[in-house]
Amino acid sequence: MTLRILHVFDHSLPLHSGYTFRSANILRQQRKLGWETFHVTSPKQVSGVVGGSTALRIRRPPCGENCSVAEEEADGLRFFRTPQPTGLASRLPVLNQWAFMRATEQRLLGLARELKPDLLHAHSPVLNAWPAIHVGEKLGIPVVYEIRAFWEDAAVDHGTQKEDGLRYRLTKTMETRAVQRASQVVTICQGLRNDLIARGIPGDKIGTVPNAVDIEHFSLSTGPDPELKAGLGLAGCRIIGFLGSFYAYEGLDMLIAALPGILAKAPDVRLLLVGGGPQEANLKAQAASMGVADKVVFVGRVPHGEVSRYYDLVDLLAYPRHPMRLTELVTPLKPLEAMAQGHLLIASDVGGHKELIEDGKTGVLFRAGDVNDLVAKAVAALSLPDEGTAMRANGRYFVETERNWARSIANYKAIYGRALGRSL
Repeated sequence: MTLRILHVFDHSLPLHSGYTFRSANILRQQRKLGWETFHVTSPKQVSGVVGGSTALRIRRPPCGENCSVAEEEADGLRFFRTPQPTGLASRLPVLNQWAFMRATEQRLLGLARELKPDLLHAHSPVLNAWPAIHVGEKLGIPVVYEIRAFWEDAAVDHGTQKEDGLRYRLTKTMETRAVQRASQVVTICQGLRNDLIARGIPGDKIGTVPNAVDIEHFSLSTGPDPELKAGLGLAGCRIIGFLGSFYAYEGLDMLIAALPGILAKAPDVRLLLVGGGPQEANLKAQAASMGVADKVVFVGRVPHGEVSRYYDLVDLLAYPRHPMRLTELVTPLKPLEAMAQGHLLIASDVGGHKELIEDGKTGVLFRAGDVNDLVAKAVAALSLPDEGTAMRANGRYFVETERNWARSIANYKAIYGRALGRSL
């Protein structure tokens, strides 16, 4: 008997984010297991805002003038779309979140009655969990709730909530109660799992399906493109780089603060920042105020197909995340992608990084928030006699054997089995 799963996502392809890439890999690997998957997105997909309480602006999907399409195909996957709610509540702060949940629940109820899935699988944020729980309880369908991050913690970093403020506490309470009501819970790392256990959730109710990479899509770095490097004014330089979104928690201000100390010991080093985000203007101002603006290259966002060319320019990839609940509890995807390409990397020793990186074996860790330690460790990494060959090889081996999607997605068998009360 084929297992039928109806997934509920915040947003999906064709939008590009770590969230959508993980979702797509889950669906493709589950289909390889012989399972039948169906997929619905919340109104956030068509509203231009994603990320639950973080309220991040995105570009609308390429569906023409009318973004209220009922279905949309993206990269070989078909998604059911939920239309954006209308009415007064949908335009008011806080109440609009209730309106979004109500719209998702109505769409999900109709699909569940039509498709008759064995399981409902809701993915973060909690605004997707409650519609799935209500529909599951109404129709007698088990619900699995997957937590990829505690979105209230991300909202603190983005400045839309205050830690332990009323809205923060309300979101956390909604999350805890959703976990209590779900049949099974999935987290992407031990940090999130441990936090739920501390809230009183039984450990045998929480499974872990860690982030991974599709190793076949990541080839080993072939070295820098001389023309691209020269065009960026980086010929003859060693490069410390970051590719991704410029959020405050990423700690890119630490990189710029450390640059004068690094230059004092390694004057040929330059900092390459590829991407964009809320902190971009602040970072440029910081570089100017510290007198290193000419040593920092801001590339901006680049097409997805060009990203690997910029990765290949970098001698040392840096992930200097600040210590806070979000970074201590959640594992990022970027370091795994760096390892898959055989790159040398340095990262702060926050909990999310320590789950992925073994210091001195698969990468270099420095004390989070310590600029002097970042300077010392970065200079040492750039001066390794073998250019980090052993660490690069160890990182690639780690993702090949431990953090590939096939191995990771296989964990759903036990989780779904517990939700259904039978072996898969």
